[in-house]
This record gives sequence, C-alpha cells and structure tokens, in this order.
Amino acid sequence: MSRLLDNLLLFGRILRRAGIAADPERLLVLVQALAYVNLSVREEVYHACRALLVNRQDQIAIFDRAFDAFWREHHEGDEAGDERAEQARAAVATAEAGLEVASMSDRDEIDQESAPADVPVKTWSDLGILADKDFAAFTADEIAQARAALSRLDWNPGERRTRRWVRGRGPRLDLRRAIADSVRTSGDIAKLRRRERRWRPRPLVLVCDVSGSMERYTRMLLLFAHSVAARQRRVEAFLFSTGLTRITRQLRMPRPDEALAAVSRTVPDWSGGTRIGAAVKDLHKRWSRRALNGGPVVLLISDGWDRGDPGELRDQIAWLQRSCHRLIWLNPLIGTAGYAPLTRGLQAALPFVDDFLPARTLTNLADLAMHLNALA
Repeated sequence: MSRLLDNLLLFGRILRRAGIAADPERLLVLVQALAYVNLSVREEVYHACRALLVNRQDQIAIFDRAFDAFWREHHEGDEAGDERAEQARAAVATAEAGLEVASMSDRDEIDQESAPADVPVKTWSDLGILADKDFAAFTADEIAQARAALSRLDWNPGERRTRRWVRGRGPRLDLRRAIADSVRTSGDIAKLRRRERRWRPRPLVLVCDVSGSMERYTRMLLLFAHSVAARQRRVEAFLFSTGLTRITRQLRMPRPDEALAAVSRTVPDWSGGTRIGAAVKDLHKRWSRRALNGGPVVLLISDGWDRGDPGELRDQIAWLQRSCHRLIWLNPLIGTAGYAPLTRGLQAALPFVDDFLPARTLTNLADLAMHLNALA
C-alpha cells in the first residue's frame, strides 16, 4: 500500500474523531480525485479534500484545524508532483482491485512513522488526551470541554420506509391524481401519476442506568443524552435504577445545566439498586406504544450489575430486541483493566444484544456516532 493511501486513511480517522463523517466511500472518491490535482500544491489538495469531505458550514473550522496540522506534519518538502501523482494512481488501482477501505479505516493503530508528532492521532483534533480519558476522572472544566465536543457530533440512525404512499416516482399508480388531472383534458388521461412510500427518520430511544454503580459516569452520560436530544428530533429518553422514569421533556431544555437540574428533580431513585429487567418490563407496559413505535434504535446504557432475576432480564431484553430495529448495549466498564462481562444478568442478556460497545470516553461516543451513521 502506498504512503499516500496510509496518510489519507489516517487523515480520515482524525476527521471522524472530530465529528466529520469521512466514511470509507468518501475517502475512496477522494483518492480517485487526488490523481488529477498537483499534490505538491497545498491549495489544490485542501479544496479537493474540503469539497469531498465537508458537508456543513459549521464543520469548516474543524476541518481547517485538522488539515493545517496534518499538512504541516506530512508535507515532505517541495518535491515534484509527478511522484505524488503516481502514488495517487497506484492507490486508486489498489482500491479498485478490492481494497477493503472500511476495515482499514477502523484499524486500531497506524504506523508511528506516518502519525503526526504533535497532533493526537487517535483523538479529536482540539481535545488532546481528554478524548481518551475515562469519564470517571473528569474535572468540572473537562466536563465543560466535553460538553462542547459532544454538541458537534451527528447522530443519524437512518430512515425507515413507512406504509403511507405519497407523490413520487414509485411503482404504484396514483389513479386519484390521474383522474383529477383528466378534468383538464376532457376526461382523457394524458399522464399516469405514480406514488412511492414515504420515508421518515428512524427514532432513537435512550435507556440509561443511574444506579449506585453508575454514579461516576452519570453526569457525562446525561450530557451525552442531552446532546443527542438536541441534534435528533425523534428521541425518547428514560432513566432507571429500581424504577423507570421518562425524561424526554426535561432533555428538550436548550441549556444542559437546566436540563440536568430538571432531570435530577424528576428522578426519585438516584444511586439506588439496579433492576434492569423490571425497568425494561415497565418500558414495555407503559411506554411501548409511544417510544418503540417506528422501529427505533435503542441505546441501553448500563454496567450490567443487576439485582433482579437473570431469567426476567433475559426475557425482557429478548422482547426489546424484537421490538426495535437495533439494540445497542453501551457499557462504561468495557476497556477497563481486567473487565469481562461475567455477571449472570449480562450472560443471560448478551445473546439478544446486537452491539455491545464501550461508553467510557469521548472517543467511544464518537465511534458510536459513526456506528449509528453507518446504520443509515
């Protein structure tokens, strides 16, 4: 693989950590486009990358910082453009021969020789080591920085096709419109109108554990829930310990501090015991018609320590998986030293979980955003 392709994969990883969706398809198109520009001219490379990787105005400042740092570290002097163009053509040939860009873009390490010396490669470009710091060790100032970083992430679990038909270019004839139009042509149907299925954004449902074992992570995870509710219109949020409490209305408050204060007044059982099965059962009985309508993606956030019956937890998680499009269990203990999902409740529930992912650092949440966007 050429050095150019290595650097582009690394640059795409940095952008994804910063909240810009530099997915494998866009990187492949960028590799092909760079074969037609002079790679020794910074402006040409910059505008090609920005045109293909940035899709919102508020991402330009983030992209500029990442590109400046990356160009400074990876520009190797004033070499002729022929060698770099040859590298680009070789990269295109490699990609077209079956290069699995998606798997390489998610690899854990990039060769240290191609990594920037002063820019944190595995973190967001403006957060440094904070991106990989455990939430439990955050200070008040770091929580404020993390809150700003979370507000830049995109949460897009995709769309679903509904049963309703609307005007479009679909396979079904719209006879009602065709007959109505025939009034203008004295009863002759001059054009056959068609209909297609309506597509709607897929909902997100957050079910977060606020028991005593989750106390160190509760504030950051609530900020995460608030950032998701602010960027995604169809969100339902619940907290549970020994009981289940809906907090969707509180999370809609624009200011995070006000939202968290309202949540704290609403939830009666902070830092109590954990009964995950009973909470999911309550979700089923009281809120399934409102929260689980429309095939949502469900994010269940818990460390898995449960005082209830493992059989009940297994049955309720199995029901929840059947009721949603995808069930993702986020565990803040994944990645800590010596952790393994060995509790009886987790052992019973994990066969019915689609994704078992960490939620311990900002990098984990950025990877979650990428994962949800990939579901689209």
